[in-house]
Amino acid sequence: MKEQLVDVPTPDGPMDTFTVHPDEGGPFPCVVIFMDIWGLREELFDIARRVAAAGYYCLVPNFYHRAGKVRFEFRDARGRTISFDRLDEGKRKTVEAAFHALSNAMVMSDTGALLGFLQIDKAARGGAMGGIGYCMGGRHVLCAAGHFPERFAASASLHGTAMISERNDSPHLLASRFRGEVYCGYGENDRHTPPELIAEMANLFSQSAARLHSVVHRGAEHGYALPDRDVFDEQAAGRDWDSIFAMFRRRLGEARA
Repeated sequence: MKEQLVDVPTPDGPMDTFTVHPDEGGPFPCVVIFMDIWGLREELFDIARRVAAAGYYCLVPNFYHRAGKVRFEFRDARGRTISFDRLDEGKRKTVEAAFHALSNAMVMSDTGALLGFLQIDKAARGGAMGGIGYCMGGRHVLCAAGHFPERFAASASLHGTAMISERNDSPHLLASRFRGEVYCGYGENDRHTPPELIAEMANLFSQSAARLHSVVHRGAEHGYALPDRDVFDEQAAGRDWDSIFAMFRRRLGEARA
């Protein structure tokens, strides 16, 4: 595998980005990992390596780059990263400050810059590409599917947040632009995705050109899909991966590992 940290030029300055892809056999279909509230870290890099091992060119951009190399990792006595709702108030406020400073528009500007970067990398295949988003990234991957429908043909939103809101930049307002396929993984006990929201998502896609496949994982909590998390659900995450890789094969063409 070939991996490196690169600075991708954006209108708001360089964006540090982890990239990984197989050593030989390219160019490879591209997949962007849309980070969660915690920012870049080895956990996301390992997820990217898993995707790349299946024959893809995978990127993990730091969408917090305007504030520098923001990284959050709070661990419990067992070495697991602590979920947001289990943090003390002071730590929650620190994380929220970075979160609230990042807008959907900023992430879409950065995503456009990523697409430009990929055009000049010979290891990256043009055309249809994929995205996987966790937590707030689950919202951003839908925004990308709406803003760049000609590129994002296979998008996965895992325990996403604010996918439907009253904000004028809510991704659900872009549903008519979605193309290709979207997979949504939900936790049964995730306060961010109550049954009413899940039903409304299904209704939106019934009126969209995109195909939606979703799964509600029994007993799973918000953050269930991240392997270092204190609420990690291995069975649910495994089910997600089976669906995501099947979607990538359908929508991105044959990958060469």
